[in-house]
Amino acid sequence: MLRRIIIFPIVCAALMAQDPPPQTTPQPAQTTAPAVPASPKFQNDGKPITLPFQCTAEDIRWAGMTCSEDEPCPIYLELSAAEGMGDHIFAAGNIHSDTVTLYSVLLGSDDAGHTWSQGGDLYRGAGLDHIQFFDPLTGWISGQTLFPISQDPFFMLTSDGGATWRMKPVFNESHFGGIHQFSFDSKSNGSVILDQGPAGDSDRYSRYESLDGGETWLLKEQSKKPLQLKRGATPAANWRVRAEAATRSYRIERRQGDRWISVAAFSVRLPVCKP
Repeated sequence: MLRRIIIFPIVCAALMAQDPPPQTTPQPAQTTAPAVPASPKFQNDGKPITLPFQCTAEDIRWAGMTCSEDEPCPIYLELSAAEGMGDHIFAAGNIHSDTVTLYSVLLGSDDAGHTWSQGGDLYRGAGLDHIQFFDPLTGWISGQTLFPISQDPFFMLTSDGGATWRMKPVFNESHFGGIHQFSFDSKSNGSVILDQGPAGDSDRYSRYESLDGGETWLLKEQSKKPLQLKRGATPAANWRVRAEAATRSYRIERRQGDRWISVAAFSVRLPVCKP
């Protein structure tokens, strides 16, 4: 059954107080930039799990952060979407400081949430935000570079149920804007709406279609007004991400009847950055 996750507006302003990005010329899309070695499994004991992220001196220099032993830079996790297929559960988002998005993050569990690990590579300055699985093996996650501006949209594709993921840019060259929504109605046919942001008199919204599972995209429509997918999937309402202020965590929840059951929680605060 075709399923697609809905993004919930859950980010606390205090944690996302990012300065307005400078207007710059887009640079080529970032290549894979692993921040940490392959992740071990995290045991879910019912308490919020803290990811073992450790920023490097290169991260501090790249982000232009001023961190010291006396005044380290706080680092946060933001989860934007969750989806599950059987015992396999995925959650996507980003890792950021007060002002800079540092890396994308993808979390996965293959035992119904009892243990978790980080999946795929971390992409510097990028975030992941929409998840869709067409069947237990075929899935997509959308993302884009968020720093210094929203640009270079891409997809992460899997054909083995999330055991491995590979990144595929929407464009062959750097491009302003990000993915507003997308939907696949088969393993091969999909549509995506791109939002290029305020662009004067130019067309802000674009609709592209793919006939090869997200490998390539063809422009079909442009408009100054918001566009909607013409063959949208029925939103999957069985999974969600919810911010919980009391525990300062993001809870991944699954619908059971008319209730939402917590499957796991991840701490918003990560280890600080310092020399």
